Amino acid sequence: MITQHALVLNLHQPAGNLEQLLVEQPWEAKEILFALDRMPRSLWGWEDYARVHLSLSGTLLETLSNPEFQSRVYGIIDCGKLLWHLQNQHLFEILGTGYYHPVLPLIPAADRDEHLRRWQGIANHLFWRPRFGGFWPPEMGFSQELIPLLRRFGYRYVIIDSENVEPVGDMSWQELRYRPHITRHAGEDIIVVVRDRELSDAQESGMDLDWFLREIAERTKWCDFPPLVTTASDGENGGWFRNVTEGANFWSAFYLPLLEQARTDKAQVRPSFIEDYLNAHGAVGEVRIRTGAWNTGWHNGQGFTQWTGSQAQRQVYTDYQNFSQRLHATRAQAPHTQDALEAATWQLLRAETSCNTYWGEAWLERAQADLHGARVALEPLETAAPQATAPTTPTEQPTSENHP
Repeated sequence: MITQHALVLNLHQPAGNLEQLLVEQPWEAKEILFALDRMPRSLWGWEDYARVHLSLSGTLLETLSNPEFQSRVYGIIDCGKLLWHLQNQHLFEILGTGYYHPVLPLIPAADRDEHLRRWQGIANHLFWRPRFGGFWPPEMGFSQELIPLLRRFGYRYVIIDSENVEPVGDMSWQELRYRPHITRHAGEDIIVVVRDRELSDAQESGMDLDWFLREIAERTKWCDFPPLVTTASDGENGGWFRNVTEGANFWSAFYLPLLEQARTDKAQVRPSFIEDYLNAHGAVGEVRIRTGAWNTGWHNGQGFTQWTGSQAQRQVYTDYQNFSQRLHATRAQAPHTQDALEAATWQLLRAETSCNTYWGEAWLERAQADLHGARVALEPLETAAPQATAPTTPTEQPTSENHP
């Protein structure tokens, strides 16, 4: 039985980051741009077997489609051609995500819709598709309460880390990992595609094809069903993806050899789009999702410790909640100010990017700077609509015990 392999790459750069790197660390900026450009170039001529799922944050898409940025990096890469090549649906399946890459369970529930709506707006425009079937939660941060939101935006499936998936009823280890399942909340259900954590760690750091094939054979040997092995990692971070030397990066040292064996009669593993697998085999069994994220270099993803480990980090999420309440109260009481509210809205959403709290307290000032700009934009509107006042009850801080 041939194992189906779903390759997923997460691509995110916070707003202004590439522009800043071009000034302060130009070689790092070039490595990132080369890593992005290398994806379609590596796969030309492999439309028969190459299958890659991409999650591109809204801020990265905004940067790549900005004419000023395109002109600035012309000669390093051609951003217009890159975006054109990523429209190739024989090679790439684009996954939905949040525009500013927030940890969705940690931000105010009232702000989540706008992150998803804005991402679909730019993605519909750049990729010329009316629908995106799969959803990539930023940082793989997920909780069951997000299911109705994803269904409202038309998503068929969501990718969840293997450590955060629990079976409802009897299910073997290999069934839990290598079969899609159903999960439910508030009368809505969605398909869960399980990311293999250990194989994904290897994908991120560098792996040998022979080892990968042996590992998959060992992990799936007791499967009495067509297994779907999903590996997901960042696609432009780390030396494995950024290395410009032929034969020493993910594409030339691993993925192209994988495609070569997939073309043979002795193929053990063949790439697959998740949608194609679901259309052929469906989803089997029900699971629960444990609230959490993917593993980082310091934490296992449970409790969101990476983003909420210090009091200062938790305070930022409290500040998001408090300002969001003010913003939405003003919007409800003064609907004629919608255009004026936009400046406050986008600065709040940008503040909520996961990067601002990922690096301990190093980037918290970026979050506070955007929150300050949002407050400045909102205050005149609150004055014009004095009945829209902020709640006076204290807001609970997100911690590993009480986050959504």
